[in-house]
Amino acid sequence: MGKGTIHRDEGIVLRTYKLGEADRIVVFLTKDRGKVRAVAKGVRKTKSKFGSRLEPMSHCVLQFYEGRELDLVTQAESVDNFRAIREDLDRIGRAVSMLEVADQLAQEGEVNPQLYRMLLGALRTLESSASPLVTPAFYWKVLALEGYRPEVDTCVQCGADDVPLIAFDVESGGLLCRVCRRGTPITAEAVVLLRQILGGELNDALAAGESPDAAAVVHEVDRLAIRAVEHHLERRLRSVNVLDH
Repeated sequence: MGKGTIHRDEGIVLRTYKLGEADRIVVFLTKDRGKVRAVAKGVRKTKSKFGSRLEPMSHCVLQFYEGRELDLVTQAESVDNFRAIREDLDRIGRAVSMLEVADQLAQEGEVNPQLYRMLLGALRTLESSASPLVTPAFYWKVLALEGYRPEVDTCVQCGADDVPLIAFDVESGGLLCRVCRRGTPITAEAVVLLRQILGGELNDALAAGESPDAAAVVHEVDRLAIRAVEHHLERRLRSVNVLDH
């Protein structure tokens, strides 16, 4: 598309930052164009027509005017602002972490409909579910999408599939048996959850994660997921370190 083109899309607000006295630059993950940075004029004014619709996490139908360097947001119609998430501090922290990971993975100008659908689905699940596994499950799923699915069914070193897998190593890319073990010890319960998340049984994993008795294993899977994502991104997640969830 050339300069001056008007186009419509739908997108999720990943982050915003100030521009001048009244404007913001808004970073979207869109359905049809991937990551887009666009100027939202006057949204910091109290009388702004759509400033509240362009907060991080908001899911909107958008109209852009394509400019020389940055697009201009000319319309924003709210589809979902995920009110239940915004009213829960813990869920806000988890959602912000997912936005940060999506922002780091998405590249401007590269369409990535699978990442868009994955993020939108994760936010919708977080909106309706109290399971603390939603965010780590998103991490594991996006790693698989990026081509870095960890090996969780056999020992990533020797290939053994008939022995207990007792360690996880990000450098090796998966689980290891007792003979090959290195990295971080992992419990049998965490191995089960990882296999459910990555093996098409996500709903079962999320339901299991809601049990108070599963708190320790959920924490284990969560910390391993953060470590794996940070290893892939080659940077620490700011949102995780700030909120320490």
